[in-house]
Parts: sequence; structure tokens; C-alpha cells
Amino acid sequence: MDKYVCTLCGYVYDPEAGDPDNGVAPGTKWEDVPEDWECPVCGASKDDFEKEE
Repeated sequence: MDKYVCTLCGYVYDPEAGDPDNGVAPGTKWEDVPEDWECPVCGASKDDFEKEE
């Protein structure tokens, strides 16, 4: 599964780990992360993330 990086702070969303502290279960693909989810580090929106190369 692809990882996605916050372009503002560098936080990496790893689908295998998810973001359980913010309601995203481990194993959740990026496409399935809620649109209103925010970066847990800086609060950026999902639109501020890019696929990790």
C-alpha cells in the first residue's frame, strides 16, 4: 500500500499503521481515509498530502 506525506510538516501516513488515535484503523487505504481527517501533527487537510515516491 502506498504511503502519503504531508507537504506541510513531513508526517507520513502509513496505511499499515493507520491513525487509530484519530479514528483511522490500521490497514485503512488512503482512499478510504475520511475526507475530513487531518494530519495528526500539524492539522493539514487530506488535500495537503502527496503520494510518497
